[in-house]
Amino acid sequence: MLKIPGYDDGPLTLGDGYLTDPLFWPLHLYASSPGEEAQRAAYGVAKDAVMELYRKLSADDEWPMFTVPLASGHVIHVVYRNSEDEYGVDYLIHHPTWPEAEPLAAVDGHFMGPGLAWPELLSAARQRPRAGKGVDDPNTRLLLLFPALGDAHLPPDAAAVLGTALAALTTVEAPAAVARSLLATQGLWVPAHWRSDADVLVNDGPHSYRNPANTFALPGERLREVSDALA
Repeated sequence: MLKIPGYDDGPLTLGDGYLTDPLFWPLHLYASSPGEEAQRAAYGVAKDAVMELYRKLSADDEWPMFTVPLASGHVIHVVYRNSEDEYGVDYLIHHPTWPEAEPLAAVDGHFMGPGLAWPELLSAARQRPRAGKGVDDPNTRLLLLFPALGDAHLPPDAAAVLGTALAALTTVEAPAAVARSLLATQGLWVPAHWRSDADVLVNDGPHSYRNPANTFALPGERLREVSDALA
């Protein structure tokens, strides 16, 4: 059975097989979409088909997990947490030298985040890991990690970059327009303002593990290491 150190929930299974299914992405990006009707129009998929896939993804006997390895040796795990009455998607970061994985974000009814700034999302998507298994396609990595994004200051080309990934992996007819909509919404939290604090990238999000003002924030050394790994 697959295990993530310190993450003691659930029967984890490799979810990579879902990544080539165009129906997966409307589900995965749902929290960043502006509503069911708009999402259906944007992705051009039938609700029944999406719901059938949702039932597979949310089955409590299998928790699909996706792993994004980074060049630093760290990995980001994306886990579909399917415990009863506590469904959600967890974003965790781990390094082999750590006793347990650390949380970056959680997309659920009691959301936590954001976990990534735009430059970090782009870096994580494009990094070439030293070795190891996991998701290696840059567009797939970008969309897989996108729901952890929360950044109030986006570069002018952000929609074009996201639109390219959507065009490559989904059935979207107007990827640029959908990309702009996703970037305007950015998940369940208010987009955070990021800043460098003694060369550590942190934010002001009231629900973020990367805001040192929060009582539940990652410890200082972890904040630094996460910042370095995602740079």
